[in-house]
Amino acid sequence: MEFRKKVEVPKSELRINHQTKILLFGSCFAENIGKQLLENKFSVNVNPFGVLYNPASIAQAIEMLQQNRVFTEDDIFHHHGIYRTYFHHSVFSSPDKDSFLKTINEAREKASADLKEAEILLVTFGTAYAFNLKETENVVANCHKQPSNIFDRYKLSVSEIVFSWTKLIEESLRINPDLKILFTVSPIRHWKDGAHNNQLSKAVLLLAIDELMNKFSNLYYFPSYEIVLDELRDYRFYAEDMIHPNDVAIQYIWDIFTATYLDEETRKLCVEWQNISRAIGHRPFNEETEDHKQFLKQTLLKVKSLRNKYPYFDCEKELLLLEKKLS
Repeated sequence: MEFRKKVEVPKSELRINHQTKILLFGSCFAENIGKQLLENKFSVNVNPFGVLYNPASIAQAIEMLQQNRVFTEDDIFHHHGIYRTYFHHSVFSSPDKDSFLKTINEAREKASADLKEAEILLVTFGTAYAFNLKETENVVANCHKQPSNIFDRYKLSVSEIVFSWTKLIEESLRINPDLKILFTVSPIRHWKDGAHNNQLSKAVLLLAIDELMNKFSNLYYFPSYEIVLDELRDYRFYAEDMIHPNDVAIQYIWDIFTATYLDEETRKLCVEWQNISRAIGHRPFNEETEDHKQFLKQTLLKVKSLRNKYPYFDCEKELLLLEKKLS
């Protein structure tokens, strides 16, 4: 007898390997998947504007990449000694104006180039609720704890999301005809909206993605939302806040993600790399012992063997680190 219903996710025709260039945008869940991809040495650019939660903010950021937008002093504001923009998450902030502008423009420039070359754009919608800055009537990526009376809060409709993303996808395909877009809906509940409004919000996102997939052949969907809410509904799969999936849940979703989009050779390479990565991260009681030096030599040989076997696999940083420890 089975005591849970498993979400069946068939193997996709969309394939990902270590030569696939991926650009990720969206909520905390995009960060979770992005972190796994980075740790497994995939070619990814994760959230070049920081975490973004709603389809309007994500669309605005991608449009800026398409337009090669250059940020100027007019785009930033100064509050409590820190410079920020309403286009970025607060992870992009600095007390120095010039370095801040340099940072956000360099991130945008790299992401614009990546959008032109990316094979996959992975987008995670978190909520249908958005905020507009009253002064400009533009959607904001983050309110940065500014007074609530300077914003208008509203819920995006299915038709609004479909309309804006239809134009966005068409322009993305004009720039990069081979681009494929993989959508997910974040399983993280926006509890401040209330239980019922959170469900309505997620429903809007799911319906909008479904309509877009009916319009375009290059769109795909990964059911992270359904996996967490149906298979992992028990609170033992959540962090202490009882909202965010914990490490066990994230690993479970990652395993399904890899089984869905990665071929057997790529999955084997990931397992081999994780074993080597753990060895590189090992911290001995005494680094000067002969046993530890022999351990480092064996690990170095494994990394070199991996590089020779998979010339496209980027492990130069780890090679240099091991060689430095042995010098």
